[in-house]
Parts: sequence; C-alpha cells; structure tokens
Amino acid sequence: MFERKINIYEVFEVKGRGICYFGVGALKKMKDIAKELASQDIKRVLVVTGKSAYRTCGAWDVVVKCFNETGIEYIHYDGITPNPTVQEIDQAVKLGLEFGAQAVLGIGGGSPIDSAKAVAVLLEHPGVSAEKLFTGEFMPERAKPILAINTTHGTGTEVDRYAVASIVEKGYKPGIGFNFTYPLYSIDDPTLTTSLSYEQTLYTTVDALNHVIEASTSQLRNPYTVLLAKETVRIIAHYLPQALIKPDDLNARYWLLYASMLAGIAIDTSMTHLTHVLEHPLSALKPELAHGHGLGILLPSVLLEIYPAMPEILAEVLSPIVPDLLGIPGENEEVAFAVEGWLRNLGLRERLSEVGFYEEDVEKLTELAMSTPLLNQGLLNAPVKVNEDLIRNIYLNSL
Repeated sequence: MFERKINIYEVFEVKGRGICYFGVGALKKMKDIAKELASQDIKRVLVVTGKSAYRTCGAWDVVVKCFNETGIEYIHYDGITPNPTVQEIDQAVKLGLEFGAQAVLGIGGGSPIDSAKAVAVLLEHPGVSAEKLFTGEFMPERAKPILAINTTHGTGTEVDRYAVASIVEKGYKPGIGFNFTYPLYSIDDPTLTTSLSYEQTLYTTVDALNHVIEASTSQLRNPYTVLLAKETVRIIAHYLPQALIKPDDLNARYWLLYASMLAGIAIDTSMTHLTHVLEHPLSALKPELAHGHGLGILLPSVLLEIYPAMPEILAEVLSPIVPDLLGIPGENEEVAFAVEGWLRNLGLRERLSEVGFYEEDVEKLTELAMSTPLLNQGLLNAPVKVNEDLIRNIYLNSL
C-alpha cells in the first residue's frame, strides 16, 4: 500500500479557493496565518467554537499564543451546539459587530466552522438575520475572511463553501454555499482528532462516506468525483476500524482526515442529494441526533433506491465494503444489506425507531424534506426521480 511511503509528519498545502495546511503538526502553521492576517492589517478576530472541543483537542492554546505574538485581538463565542441554530449564529454576529471583528475563525468540526462561515457573511451585512440568510430571503454579496481549524474527519467544510444551520421552530435545516464562503486558510492536523470518542469517530466518518456516495452518483457527477469517491471509500474501509480500536493511532487519523478532505472537495464539485436532504429534518427535529448517525441509519434504504440507476459506479465505489459486485441493477438489495451489516459491525446499529422516530412521524419528515428552503436542489440532484412516495419509502424502510 502506497500509504506506507507517505510521511504523515510532512505538512503540505492543498490549494484551491484557499489554502489548507495538512499533516501532523499543521497546527503550527497558525503562526504563519496570524502573521499574514497582521500584514493585511486584520487585527480583530472573532473566534467561534463549541463548549469544549476547541480546548481539549489542544488548538486553543496555540491560537491564543499566535494571536498574542502578532498583536491580534480576539473575542470568543463558544455557544455553538452540535446542530447549530440560527439564533446561535445571530448571537455570534452581535458579538462580532460590537467588537469590530475583521475576520472569523471557526475551531471544531462542521458545526463551528459552518457557523463561522455564516457569521462571516452576516458581519458584512449588518441587520440581516441568520434566518433570512438560511431561508434564501436574503442573497449576500460578500463575507469577512474565514479561517478554519478542523477537529474531526467528517464534513470537509474546511475545504468547501457550504454551511448548515437549523431553524428549530420550523423544523428546517437548510444549507448555504457561495464563492466567498470558502475558508481563506484552514488547518487539518490529525493530532486534533485523537480525542474524538468512539461514536464521534464513527459518525463523522460516516458523514464523509455519504458525501462521496452522493457526489459520485449525483446529476453533477464527473470522472473526478467518482475517482475521489473510490479513494475515499477505500481509505475509510481500511482505516476506520483501526481508529475505532486505537483512537490515538495518528496514521489512521491522518488517512481518515485525508478521506474527509477528499469528500469535502467531492461535494463541493458535485453536491449531495437524497441521504443528506432526508437526514436534515431528522437532526432539525431532534438536535441531539448526530448528523452522521442519522445519515448512517438512512444510507442502506437510500442505496436500495438509487443503486439500480447507478450500479456501475456504486459497484466500483463500494467494492472495499461490498466486494465482487457485478454492477447490475438487481444487486440493490444485496448492497443495502451488506452496507447495513458493515455499519452494524462498526457499532452503528440503530434504526429510526430507536432514535425517537416512528411511523406517525413519516408524513412530517417527508413534508420537511420536500419543503425545507434551499434543499430543493439536492432533490433535483438525485440520480432517480424524487417524489413524496420515494421519500416516504426511504423513511419507512429505515424505521
């Protein structure tokens, strides 16, 4: 395997719309980033985090030291929850406006970094609420510079444009993405992921798995996203069990983080579709449900529906998990059963009924999947024709 010839301690740059520093020790690049900000006369930064991960992973002390050494002032908002809400984003914006923040740094997984992107947009449009942004009532034109220190191997948000937030009162969990919401600088350091719990390790990686399954089968698929998908699934199948058994295995964490980054690039190119659209109502209604957990519950039922339309691609992409597929439509039940078994063996065993959803909830979930603002493109992007019956069947089969 070529991975043995890669020095995981060699930090390299992934260059796209911004620069992502990747590798063990990449957190040290925060000093260079702070110097670059100061050279651009950016002297006030709003830091957006959750309650504790930004400290326990080791990032906070490094960030504070680098800011202090370069004369950058900062203010800290730590109210982001695992499924962030528009109210949390509004609170962070208020703090940033009062402080005069010139840039926004998100430290954490998808939730703090996604929130930092939205905050950066709204700091440039004072008076506009996060709800208006996430319902599409307001179309922004710019954002403050965005920085990201990623602490999980799931979302890929550190290299893409997307951000998601919940409007709890309406059961909505829409997403946004603009050419100005890419992080200017981001850091992917595997050492920051070793404190993830077993469940966090599993659920975040399942998010990355879904990203590439969807990107490689979407209406916007192309050879590039199929290639990214094949490599991502290969890496996940090999290294996820290792990381679950030995959480401090830096080599396993490195490759899972790399797979997550590839998956982020894949959805930035070809977008997501059914699994993500159908999961958003789940964690919008039950914020305690981890996004990746919900995706894992839905995935087998989604594969049952989409495999007949994309057998050749999915047979190749999923071969590390389900070997010896012929790539013919009739294998859909075999694939769904095998992927469900693979997830169960890793510890994701629940069905929707075991996380608080029942048959009487299916109509509400179906309605939200069809009506949530800004999710319609995801339904149109699916490789099969989507209607209420299809969505209803996926939820019912996942109970």
